[in-house]
Amino acid sequence: MTGQAGVLVLACGALAREIGALLAQQGLRHVTLRCLPAQWHNRPERIAPAVARELARARGVFARVFVAYAECGTQGALDAVLAREGVARLPGPHCYAFFSGAEAFAARGDADMRSFFLTDFLARHFESLVFRPLGLDCHPELRDAYFGHYERVVHLAQTEDAALTQRARRAAARLGLGYERRFTGYGDLAAALRRLPESAA
Repeated sequence: MTGQAGVLVLACGALAREIGALLAQQGLRHVTLRCLPAQWHNRPERIAPAVARELARARGVFARVFVAYAECGTQGALDAVLAREGVARLPGPHCYAFFSGAEAFAARGDADMRSFFLTDFLARHFESLVFRPLGLDCHPELRDAYFGHYERVVHLAQTEDAALTQRARRAAARLGLGYERRFTGYGDLAAALRRLPESAA
């Protein structure tokens, strides 16, 4: 797409499936989705510089860019980039909040203090993004250091998927934690994407 037409959604790769589904449901054919690596959940210092590079690439090509990241542990670096560029992002500190709905997530703050959250994406990729990167496959004794203060895994489910629910249950069992499933759907992500046509060229 050239000539300042359409909207670019620059997203975390962990949201690719969900954003793709929502764009299809809402018929947003003028929206282009571009994703950065999902593994950067574990390396948040890489997010802001990469977003800055992608925004520079998009300048003069798209009429509008929307960044489908929350704050995501960047310690203000992402918001500084977006403020300079005049670009909006998803609300809240992380994907658990916007899938739950930012207000609902904040309201449960104390009750969820000892919960470890999984989205559908993290349930699907628990081994490669959580278990192995933390070294628990080789050093199970580290479990208490990482998860000794947690009580349960809370699966924030975007879809009704029995197989994925079983994956999340197995993840909780591997961590020696209780399990709770909450169906959130797409939460604030859906609302943010619905607003994109208002600014389309």
